[in-house]
Amino acid sequence: MPDNADQRVPSAAIYGCAGLALGAAEESFFRAANPFGFILFARNCETPDQVRELVAALRGAVGRPEAPVLIDQEGGRVARLKPPHWRAAPPASYFGRLASHDRERAHEALRINTRLLAAELIDLGIDVDCVPLLDLQFPGAHDVIGDRSFGGDPELVADLGRVVCETLLECGVMPIVKHIPGHGRARVDSHKALPVVDTARAELEATDFRPFQALADAPWAMTAHVVYSALDADRPATTSPSLIAEVIRGQIGFDGLLLSDDLSMEALKGSLGARAEASLAAGCDVALHCNGKAAEMAEVAAAVGPLTAQAQRRIAAARARLARPQAVDQAALRRRLDGLMNNA
Repeated sequence: MPDNADQRVPSAAIYGCAGLALGAAEESFFRAANPFGFILFARNCETPDQVRELVAALRGAVGRPEAPVLIDQEGGRVARLKPPHWRAAPPASYFGRLASHDRERAHEALRINTRLLAAELIDLGIDVDCVPLLDLQFPGAHDVIGDRSFGGDPELVADLGRVVCETLLECGVMPIVKHIPGHGRARVDSHKALPVVDTARAELEATDFRPFQALADAPWAMTAHVVYSALDADRPATTSPSLIAEVIRGQIGFDGLLLSDDLSMEALKGSLGARAEASLAAGCDVALHCNGKAAEMAEVAAAVGPLTAQAQRRIAAARARLARPQAVDQAALRRRLDGLMNNA
């Protein structure tokens, strides 16, 4: 494991942790590995006070109060923070359906919903939300995306994705667009197997890529563990140097911080160290490992080096766009959102 805890530059990794509190062994590992940041899952979230303590302990382990702490708090079925302590937010598809007949109402409802999400996260010390999905809905695709998407119209998805990104930034929370360059056509769940999309490049350019192009100025993005045979028949986007360089950085024009999707997903093959090496060599800025398994994290830590100068530039540019969090009247926002949803 590279021992760069005493250096100014963190390692190019984000890790999960095992449970509700940080164990001594985990704390020691994180201190030595010095990851760029952390990610929380439902296994890590029980009560508000407990989450606050865990977030503080994670940042304390690396000695960086600014270390980002991520979460997938999308709404709908993908929500790590759940009732009774946190609100049950609607899935993205709700706002897409509303926008299809009342765009103005959808914008207002989505802005309020996003402000509420941000307020809940800021209260816990969490400063990155892995939203919005810019993946499109397609008939016959696996429902791993499904109602997590705003819909199948690239313009509508881009429009609503822009509302989420801008609102989160205004609230002091970093957004992550995902799963670049598009996961919507996958017919298998990339958590369990490797999806292969055989769609022609011209059609991908006209559909899947368009929301990501429209939000090419997003601060962070997360890759898709998907093979696009028209672009690279041998490697998924996460580990494809040609796809990242020519499509994500080139045609789409994204120049923000690029994270791999979770390296422990079964779409990827090989050791965890090999997966981390391949994603960073392909052009990802940061390797993401989520399951909190100590042995796997050690493999990743042995394979990654410090953040590159390019990654540090992208991080600084993204942070410069964050507004200072402001207190909000959550009760009033909830009443307004309920009114908009009930009368839709």
